[in-house]
Amino acid sequence: MAFDKAKAVHAAEKYLTQGKIASAVQEYRRIADADPDDFTALNTLGDLYARLDKKAEAVQCFVLVADHYREQGFALKAIAIYKKVARLRPDELTVAQKLAALYEQQGLIVEARAQYLLIADACARAHQTRDALEALRRTADLDPQNAEIRLRLAEGFMREVMHDEAAEAFAEAGTRLHARNDYQGALKAFTMAHDLRPHSHAILQGLVDANIALGAMEEAASVLEAAVAQMPGDTELHAMLARVYLDAEDAPAADRAAEKLVEADQSNYPLLFEVAQLYLQQGDSHAAVRALTRAVEPALAKRQEKQLLELLNGALARDPENTEALRLLLRIYTWQRDDDRMRIALERLAEAAQAQELYEEERNALEHLVRLVPFDQSYAERLTTLNEILGADAPSADVPRTETATLPLSESAQAPPAMEEPTESALPVAEAQTPTIEAPAFGDLFEPNSVAPETFTVPSVSSATTPAPPSEFEFHAAAPLEETKPHADPSASFADLNEEFADHAAPAVAVEPTIDFTVPFERGGDDEQEIHVSSPLDASVLSGPADAATTGDERVQALLAQELESVDYYLAQGYTDIARDTLDMLERQYGARVEISDRRQRLQTAQQTASDASDATDVPPIFEMPFAPPTSAELVTATPTNGAQSKPQASPSVLDPGLAAVFDEFRSSVEEDTETSSAADYETHYNTGLAYMEMGMIDLAVEEFQTAVALVAPQDGTPRYLQCCNLLGHCFIQQNLARAAALWFQKGLAAPGHSEEEYQALRYELGTAYEQLGELDRAIDTFQEVYGIDVSYRGVADRLRELQAQKTVMSDK
Repeated sequence: MAFDKAKAVHAAEKYLTQGKIASAVQEYRRIADADPDDFTALNTLGDLYARLDKKAEAVQCFVLVADHYREQGFALKAIAIYKKVARLRPDELTVAQKLAALYEQQGLIVEARAQYLLIADACARAHQTRDALEALRRTADLDPQNAEIRLRLAEGFMREVMHDEAAEAFAEAGTRLHARNDYQGALKAFTMAHDLRPHSHAILQGLVDANIALGAMEEAASVLEAAVAQMPGDTELHAMLARVYLDAEDAPAADRAAEKLVEADQSNYPLLFEVAQLYLQQGDSHAAVRALTRAVEPALAKRQEKQLLELLNGALARDPENTEALRLLLRIYTWQRDDDRMRIALERLAEAAQAQELYEEERNALEHLVRLVPFDQSYAERLTTLNEILGADAPSADVPRTETATLPLSESAQAPPAMEEPTESALPVAEAQTPTIEAPAFGDLFEPNSVAPETFTVPSVSSATTPAPPSEFEFHAAAPLEETKPHADPSASFADLNEEFADHAAPAVAVEPTIDFTVPFERGGDDEQEIHVSSPLDASVLSGPADAATTGDERVQALLAQELESVDYYLAQGYTDIARDTLDMLERQYGARVEISDRRQRLQTAQQTASDASDATDVPPIFEMPFAPPTSAELVTATPTNGAQSKPQASPSVLDPGLAAVFDEFRSSVEEDTETSSAADYETHYNTGLAYMEMGMIDLAVEEFQTAVALVAPQDGTPRYLQCCNLLGHCFIQQNLARAAALWFQKGLAAPGHSEEEYQALRYELGTAYEQLGELDRAIDTFQEVYGIDVSYRGVADRLRELQAQKTVMSDK
């Protein structure tokens, strides 16, 4: 016979109305077995098992439902169901892990941290220290700005010989300390990390940055020198070392490091530009040109001739007769195939060589000029004279020729052209004792299709600072072009959440506090004052006329009295959880007051009475668990229990003292965050309440909406407060708590700055609440206000007639 699901549902509902929970469980069990995808029935079945105190069966049902919601992406619904499991099995670490991940996903950092601490505490008590530290690491990730927690965590990792994890934690702490200008603390943290992982580039960089920030350039360089000595093939270390020397403006040392780096990998040639620039700033143009000689070929291959030209022009501006710079300039113009600029460069080179009596250099330049500009006879005449002089009686490299042997160049050749581009920043160069560099031959400065086929040999870069003797320049008339390096082809809303009722005071930031790694960290110092945002406002700091202050006090007293009226109603009806949450909210807004303390005493008395009579209390006629979910602080300090038998609490001595210190640091952080819960959580709590409402979990929805409304203020200029009031009223209506609903509707009406349509809706709902309470006069008055504004609003005219008829009937009786 086919299973009739509708009939089974009807039978189950009938059993529930009769209070036959066991029979209803059997029907819902049949429904769940027949339709495994009916998660609503499975959730109801779990609620019924919980009411029968069959926790294992209830947990099994809830986990199936929660896992389904989590896999489908319904995070808020999954959180709601997992919280049911956590109440039944608070020591279930798998559920705590899933809850922590979901809280983190939803941005509920405090709640996520509480779950991770719960996991860490359970692992620590089970002597699973590594798992506990891993959970604490996840907790620290939720608060990346807290360097002290990272340091505590690193110490715990070190005790467990988890060196990689400890080094990572120390490095993260050092980064945070450096960001808040505590350079001494950052140096200590990075030093600890470096001792554990000496070859980490990130840790080395942090250590170097901390030393530089403290002005200890030599220490920064020595750290990198030691690292380079251990790993000479690591190009990144060479780059870091060169950068440190550049920052220290030590041009020779930077030149050495950059030379080794470019020798290993020519793609790092831009560092030579910076070296040359530093040399130019220090007035050493010859060293700057030597650095550029090593960079010219890879730079041209990457089409970076513009930077080369700027630096070479800068060197020539300081030393116009620098032949090495002119020859590099000629190499660039040849690569660009710019005949006009080639001619100018050759003229300047010949003129400079003539001034320095470098005859071979001059003759080579003139021979190319004769081929490049054959119509200019001055070049040919000067070349003829040089050939005659440099015949059998050619002077040696060390003996300059007499003045009569030199003939001036033509006027156009003698006048060097203006610089093509303004000088920008030049770069540092090799130090005074840079090893000899094999520079490209003079003929290599020309492309294969150039007008001059002959090649010139560029002098090697000498270790001395004196100009190279003319003997170093050899002319090879028939030598083919050397293809040393290929040349590159030149053609190639929600609104911003407001603060709570009391202003949040920001703690004073200490200037460069020093952190001691051996002594436990303590928050605050002698010069710091702890400020509680929940403390009452001090009247002495308020300014204004006396009458204005009196008026404000009266308004605060009126608002407080209205709120306390709702607390009295909750206490009278036995809703201790709602009363407690409301009192917490009032204490945050208005501070510690006698009226609030009186209600707290009544609340404690009511809770004690309810606890004594819990064994004789009837089962509540709802499916949700009758108690509120624990707060974040309760989750942190909760001791796992198993069923009805409470396990004896483990002695604190079972925890390692160092690990206990880590726990203390984390717990204090959680407590601070719990006390100063940010208004940024409003949207998450509001949306969670909507999810609870959608699933019919009204008690949990009320808790979330009350948490959300505590994060906003009636006069914050947003509709958030009004929305919470409206939804809280609807939740209480569904629970047949019309009095509580009316109170929240009244609060919404009292909130200023909203549209008439919103107030109209709240008036209508308030009238409905009065009608459920049987207060016909107040209901009629409220509906008449609605009618007076809009006679056709939601059938208010018919409601008025019905209520007036009911009042007439009751009056006749």
